[in-house]
This record gives sequence, C-alpha cells and structure tokens, in this order.
Amino acid sequence: MKIDILSLFPEMFAGPLTQSIIGKALEKKILDIEVTNYRDYTKDRQHHVDDYPYGGGAGMLLQVQPIFDALDMIETKNNGLGKVILLDPAGRKFDQSVAAELAASDHLTFICGHYEGYDERIRTRVTDEISLGDFILTGGELASMVMIDATVRLLPGVLGNNESAPGDSFSDGLLEYPQYTRPAEYKGLQVPDILLSGNHQKIREWRQKESLRRTFERRPDLLVTADLDDQQKKWLQSIKSDNQA
Repeated sequence: MKIDILSLFPEMFAGPLTQSIIGKALEKKILDIEVTNYRDYTKDRQHHVDDYPYGGGAGMLLQVQPIFDALDMIETKNNGLGKVILLDPAGRKFDQSVAAELAASDHLTFICGHYEGYDERIRTRVTDEISLGDFILTGGELASMVMIDATVRLLPGVLGNNESAPGDSFSDGLLEYPQYTRPAEYKGLQVPDILLSGNHQKIREWRQKESLRRTFERRPDLLVTADLDDQQKKWLQSIKSDNQA
C-alpha cells in the first residue's frame, strides 16, 4: 500500500509512523509512506497557505492552490491519488469498518488541515471525508496517524498472526472476549478453568459468550446493529436474564 500525507508539519509523523507495527510494515515493503509539506507549493511570497474567508468571519481558511498543486505532484508521481481523504469534523465517523474499507485500497492520500477550515473547492478533489470523532483537534495530523495505524494493521502480512486482526474488538461488531496468559494463578486471581481444558470447541463457545457479555455490559449500543446468529441470540438472552436476576 502507498500512503501519501499532505501536512504543514511533516516532522510530527517521524516517530509514530516509523515504529512498532507500522515500522515493520515499512521494513517488509508492505507499506510505503511519504509526507508532503504543501507549504512548499504555495506561490505566496511569504509562503502563506491560508487567507481570510470571503464574506467575513472568524479564523483563516486553507487556500485551494497549494493543496491542488501538491495533489497534482502526487498524482503525476504515482499515476493516481487513490482514495483522497479529507480529515474533517463534518465527515463520516471513523470506525473499524472504515479501517477495513481503507485497507482494501492500494493507495491512500490524506489531507491534514489546519486553521478554521478549508476553501470549499478543495473538496472537489476529495473522495472521502472522515472524522475521528465528535471533538476538535488542532490539525488533522493526529487523526491521520490514528486512521493509518488502524488501517495498516489490517493489511495481509503486517501482523505476525493472521488471526489477530479478525479477533480484535469491533471486527465482528462486538467487543473482544477476556484474555489471559501465564501464570494460571496470581495472588488468588485464577484463569478460568475452561481455558486450561484443551477443549477447543468449548473454548470457542466460552469466548463467544464472553464477547457478548462484555458488549452487553459495556457497549450495549453495539448490539443494535450486530449481526447475531440464532445461537448468539440465545446466549444473549441468557446473559440478559442473568443480569436481571
């Protein structure tokens, strides 16, 4: 996958996008990341990339020209832009399904904004407007890093265990089941016996039930849209009854 990032602060990406899982993906040549400072493409003598909004109003807006020229450079260099993602509070909210959607693309281009907003004409080059959540950040850099991290770990070959990503919370619409490792007992806290039984069928059932239980107790809103099979619905009904008892 190729990821291009348009940012006024390229230095911010040096640490987060070169370490851990993303760093390993870069080493394996599964991923190629390039950050472009679109200030380099301004034609303003003072290298401004923002200006006052027509019609008045508070704050400054990112100008269309530096963004367009930076996009043109990337498009020419890579024979395309792939998905062009505008980090914007008005966009659809980022979640695991959006990460999976982005992971299916060969090329992603992120536009990280600053100041009060964007010249509206920038949106004509955008394919996706995405928001990290209902809060305001200083710029799009941190949001893009989070989205890139969540997306890259879904690429084939990035995680050491190919079963890791499908078992994560939200991958099937539910929270992940509780997990344990050695020792089996610590200060009176015991690992559930079923996990030590070696009965893989029973362990799978226990994990599915506990995933449902944790989701019901902590994020019941997720169950509204979860696609549960008949057995899961029976388990969920039993869990609800246990909580009412």
